This record gives sequence, C-alpha cells and structure tokens, in this order.
Amino acid sequence: MLPDHFYEKQVEPHQSCLLALRKIILASSEEVNEGLKWGIPCFMRGKRMFCFLSMHKQSKMPYILWVDGIHLEHPLLEQGDRKLMKILRIDPEKDLPIDLIHELLGEALELAKTKFSLKR
Repeated sequence: MLPDHFYEKQVEPHQSCLLALRKIILASSEEVNEGLKWGIPCFMRGKRMFCFLSMHKQSKMPYILWVDGIHLEHPLLEQGDRKLMKILRIDPEKDLPIDLIHELLGEALELAKTKFSLKR
C-alpha cells in the first residue's frame, strides 16, 4: 500500500516539502521502494526499512527519521529519547539541504545493505 493519503492530508508548504523529500529518497537507488508503516511513509532497501517521513508533533515540521540513526553522525541529527533512531528536521520554508540528505541517504542505504552484519 502506498502512503498517498499521508501526503494528500498535509497542508502547504509541508505537502510540497514532503513530496520533494519522497522524490529524492526514491531516486537515491533503484533498490528503494516505498510503503506505509504505522500510518506514515517508510522507505526500504529490499525488505529492510531505512527511513520514514513524518511530521513532528510539537514543532509541526516535517522530518526524516533514520532507522539506524545511531550509526549516523551529523550535528543536525537529533536523537532525543530514541535509542537507535535519529531525525533530521526539515524547514519547509527554506531550501532543502540536498547535499546533507544525499550524504545521509548513502550512509543509510549502506547500513540497510549490511544491517545483518552490524551489532548495535
């Protein structure tokens, strides 16, 4: 099932921002596919989830949740109370940090590829 309803119910400029992120993620590799998990879009390499798109409840800002975020290092990534995941908040009023997103996608896709050999 595709998460079209998730995108359709977002208001602008959040909807456009999330759709742009979706396009970037799907274009990152031919092995990436999209699904719906817990009512939000999830992206997988094969059957292994590596990121989600969602909206932050308090700030109402879109974010990318990195499933194996604990293995990703960047000052803009937030771990909060999460044990393994980190998020990258995206300001829909500003240009997307394309280079950073591509860098994190590359690392996350590599982690998804080698996931079963990693120990947490």
